[in-house]
Amino acid sequence: VLSRPRQIEFARLNLASTVLSKRRLLRLVAEGHVNGWDDPRMPTICGIRRRGYPPAALRDFALRVGVAKRNSVVDPALLEHAVRAELNRTAARRMGVLEPLKVVIENYPEGASEELEAVNNPEDPAAGSRRVPFARELYIEAGDFMEEPPPKFYRLAPGREVRLRYAYLITCREVVKDAAGEIVELRCSYDPATRGGDAPDGRKVKATLHWVSAAHAVGAEVRLYEPLFTRPDPGAERDWVEDLNPASLRVVSEARVEPSVAELAVGERLQLERLGYFCLDPDSRPGRPVLNRTVTLRDTWAKVRDRA
Repeated sequence: VLSRPRQIEFARLNLASTVLSKRRLLRLVAEGHVNGWDDPRMPTICGIRRRGYPPAALRDFALRVGVAKRNSVVDPALLEHAVRAELNRTAARRMGVLEPLKVVIENYPEGASEELEAVNNPEDPAAGSRRVPFARELYIEAGDFMEEPPPKFYRLAPGREVRLRYAYLITCREVVKDAAGEIVELRCSYDPATRGGDAPDGRKVKATLHWVSAAHAVGAEVRLYEPLFTRPDPGAERDWVEDLNPASLRVVSEARVEPSVAELAVGERLQLERLGYFCLDPDSRPGRPVLNRTVTLRDTWAKVRDRA
């Protein structure tokens, strides 16, 4: 019977070999399907480290899988569940937008700004709080606005009021478009009495949006990773290279994040609120962070477990 440390070690050593053989790993690198051995899509120790998987999550995953005498297949969602559970407890929260849409708060004083208090991790009161700059011009996520919203779309729309996280309630008054008819700006108003996000008269809103101040935000590159293969058993019916996922990496080059993200060290992990968990990549430069998405916020394994 293997001791607990040996069980962890066996499962960790098998993490890469059970997904891809050494020959396939070599071919991935040699033929340029990935960007080296430490590509965050690779099931190598250096790859998963660069992606931001915390060691504690890997140990938890190894213990969940255990050691068996026969080969078995483990749903990758179980690994993601372990990573997500660990990061939910330990990762600092920050705000950022991947597809910025400009918002101008017309009744906010021009040239003025303020700092709002934001919690660093609601799961860890000891993590404290930080100050987030707020001003007249902001960026929200483009997907958080629709000019003609369908039923059950509760985010921002013309004439609708929503909450800005840690800030105020705002209402969209006007939509500004360019010559091609694309939405480039929203003109909104805010209620100064709702600082912190609650209305004194008790009125409720159905959506809370994340945002960054346009004047204070830092430009960032965000790398969004998806599974390396389009099927769980690559090569079962054809050359396994044909099962490579062409959309396994999407690079967002014009993201905006709150200024505190630029102060993080390479390898630090964080949650961009409502977007997922990320890790600061070694390609980061002063004033220009590069973020690798570790996992999304959606926990597919939890749903599978609850159905069992």
